[in-house]
Amino acid sequence: MSETSTLSAPPALLRKLEETSQRHGELQNSLNDPAFVSNPQKMIAAIKESGQLAPVVEKYREYREAAKQVDELTEMAATRGDADMAALAEEELPAARAKVGELLEALKDQFIAAEDNAVDSFFIELRAVTGGDEAALFVRDLYEMYRRYCETHRWQFIVSDLSTGERGGFKEVIVNIKGDGAYRHLQYESGGHRVQRVPETEAQGRIHTSAATVAVLPELVDVEIHIDPKDVEEFGCRGGGPGGQNVNKVETGWYIKYKPTGLSFKMTEHKSQTQNKERAWALLRSTLYQAEQAKQHAAQMGARKAMMGSGDRSARIRTYNFPQNRCTDHRLGGEGGGEKNFNLDEVIAGHMEDLIAALIELDKRQRLETL
Repeated sequence: MSETSTLSAPPALLRKLEETSQRHGELQNSLNDPAFVSNPQKMIAAIKESGQLAPVVEKYREYREAAKQVDELTEMAATRGDADMAALAEEELPAARAKVGELLEALKDQFIAAEDNAVDSFFIELRAVTGGDEAALFVRDLYEMYRRYCETHRWQFIVSDLSTGERGGFKEVIVNIKGDGAYRHLQYESGGHRVQRVPETEAQGRIHTSAATVAVLPELVDVEIHIDPKDVEEFGCRGGGPGGQNVNKVETGWYIKYKPTGLSFKMTEHKSQTQNKERAWALLRSTLYQAEQAKQHAAQMGARKAMMGSGDRSARIRTYNFPQNRCTDHRLGGEGGGEKNFNLDEVIAGHMEDLIAALIELDKRQRLETL
């Protein structure tokens, strides 16, 4: 392909796409190797990875063919010996170039999404931080916002544990979300969420500010994290929240605490204590893995984290201003970042499409710049 047809494609992206294409080819070849296929664990992993790369590789091939056509039409248009052929090529060039542009944008989207789409199950933790009962009510609002958004996309939304407040709010809630594209859309929710509104108990109509934190934790079942059993305190516990007659009577839940960091989780999602124990350990491994990953990639991804947020719960990412019906995301805005406002009534009702689309677009630009 000539420089003309690939001018708008970042060289780093093209290199990554070539590597992805080669990797896909290697996986396909390995699946034809009897010795490799005889190992079920390796075969399943290869099939999964190949399936994730296939859409990107297919779109990349389509892009290369379209770019090649632009090159050929450009050469034909410059031919002096056949005026009619040159005129025809000149006429077809705008549409061919437009097609290359469309394919390139679609390719960028697929390339960036491929890594995120590999996560098909993750946890969202919501915790009330500042504001007492009002903060707990805000956590309940956030919970309902995410629940409605997930229902719209038909993603599974499973409550793993729930701690309620005195006025019906949620002090803490952990949800397991599963579904194609779910992590791609909700991964940006990690951080501090602030609400400004008049509480129901405020007689003088004063606006109060409360805060909650959100953590998004991929469930990485294939990742091994070494945890010394001596560092773990765990035991069975009674279930909590809505359920059958056995709630708070039978110890079907499981509590786990990682003593070096103080991290603790309680799972009451399943009726089986064994299943709750497995889920508690999965959440602990995911949390520790994310912490280690963040530490290792802090320098490399510094520029992206500056715009998208580090995922640290203490970093404020969004303000929900009820009196002004304004939802402000502090990572969005002009060329240098800033903030952008959305209709709060729409967002809190679960209609987060515009907000999420803006975050995905920002993330895409930042990732491409840091390739």
